[in-house]
Amino acid sequence: MLQPRTCHKTRDTQETRINLELNLDGSGQCTIDTGFGLLDHMLTLTCFWANFDLNLTCEGDIYIDAHHTTEDIGLVLGASLLEALGDKKGIHRVGYGRVPMDEALSEVTIDLSGRPYIVWHDPDLLPPVIAHEEKDIWREFYKSLAMSGHFNLHVQFCYGLNGHHLLESAAKGLGLALAEACQRVDNKIHSTKGGLD
Repeated sequence: MLQPRTCHKTRDTQETRINLELNLDGSGQCTIDTGFGLLDHMLTLTCFWANFDLNLTCEGDIYIDAHHTTEDIGLVLGASLLEALGDKKGIHRVGYGRVPMDEALSEVTIDLSGRPYIVWHDPDLLPPVIAHEEKDIWREFYKSLAMSGHFNLHVQFCYGLNGHHLLESAAKGLGLALAEACQRVDNKIHSTKGGLD
């Protein structure tokens, strides 16, 4: 019988108070309340397309801006993904998603290798401000996710005019990439060196 791939984590600082429950073998059911509506929307999209179940609440210092909330949720979600994956035995490991959203197209590629790295390719497509926040909080979110999740993440914004559409196509692409990479396909470690870092 396969072991459940779940994790429950909390984070309590002077900037954020986060409670997160993750199930990698769910059905895309999400209950998310971060205080930052656009982040709620993007996380819901990612988990739906990944078939992850996610329960997440965050009380953050939104009166300053959404930076700490977005960054810290990336840290907790990445760490939860890493813990839920366990020894990664049998997972596909690599995943890819390329998703259009109206005029926008993004692609996301990941490798759950244990080697954290991020390439964020935004050829000045994202507008400087999206939903009253600087666009860079999205790079910080994906960076925090990859670093704490110990995986390689490449996000490529191919083209588009609308910032919401670009972010939505990337969020869905990440979900598809995670669904593929986390899929159990056999009973071996997918590495020629015999293990993942």
